[in-house]
Amino acid sequence: MARHLVGANLAGHDSHGVIQVPTYVNRIKLGQIVPGAPFEVEHETPTTARINGNWGFGFVVTERAMRLAIEKAKKHNVAAVTVHYQGHIGRLADYSMMAAEEGMIGLITADSGAGRKSVVPFGGREVRLGTNPLSIAVPSNQQAPVFLDMATSVVAAGKVGVARARKEEVPEGWILDAEGNPSTDPFDLPRGGGILPLGGDQGHKGFGLSFMVEMFSGILTGIGYGTDPAAFEARHGIEHRHNDGCFIAVFNVEAFRPLDEFKEEVSSFAEFVKTSPPSGAVGVQHPGEPEYLKKLKLREEGIYIEDETWSRIEAIIGEKGLRGVIGEPA
Repeated sequence: MARHLVGANLAGHDSHGVIQVPTYVNRIKLGQIVPGAPFEVEHETPTTARINGNWGFGFVVTERAMRLAIEKAKKHNVAAVTVHYQGHIGRLADYSMMAAEEGMIGLITADSGAGRKSVVPFGGREVRLGTNPLSIAVPSNQQAPVFLDMATSVVAAGKVGVARARKEEVPEGWILDAEGNPSTDPFDLPRGGGILPLGGDQGHKGFGLSFMVEMFSGILTGIGYGTDPAAFEARHGIEHRHNDGCFIAVFNVEAFRPLDEFKEEVSSFAEFVKTSPPSGAVGVQHPGEPEYLKKLKLREEGIYIEDETWSRIEAIIGEKGLRGVIGEPA
């Protein structure tokens, strides 16, 4: 858990970092996350599997599911796995990169199924969708790994939460208030507002991607869709809780062309794209490079944790009697 959370902070995605610790601890208290839950393969073929995480930590369940998909792809070249009934899985690139590190292409999509949502569909003003992220990673010879990791909404819900914790406004074009008006107040989101789909005035593109992620991670996994937790309870016969449904696919590059050639050409292509003259101070960076450079920087400078988050973590330390056991902040 620590590896995934701190890794998200290092990549510059504070919304998926240690700010989540109090939420996860609270969900354990409520019985919504079950530490040590069994990893159950409900159905399996040589190239596929359907996994029931039994409400375990999403990081633990999804890592294991990705490892299973990788092993299947090593034997059969292509594999796909679905996962349901698990906690929040955090940053998706952590899993797609597992495949890339094995010389394979990894793909993962995620959705929370039937339950509370935060994103309005293009042309609408009431929420109907999750942030429905997806990630694809490919092996290469680049020093910075090559991967895509993105929400299909204009921003991840957690980033709005970070703005609330830091008492900052959010940029224009991120959210609407409960009446459907543009807003920069991050507190408007939990007050009935919604996040916009990716794309601005071309938001039908982000909406279309989000819709398709729902097909893979909500409907194919069987966890459903909608905004009412009661719908989940009626369908599944159990109390609703945060439920990250995942679709995972792994493709063995060697089944299509020699891996070394592929990696070299991916690297060559990345460098070719970056020869485009810069339009700003940074210039062109290939997908995955900004996170890599951020990680190098933060390993030297340290991770910023806002006071509100640290206070909540300190309260947990005191409550659990861990002060002096895990150390104090520098």
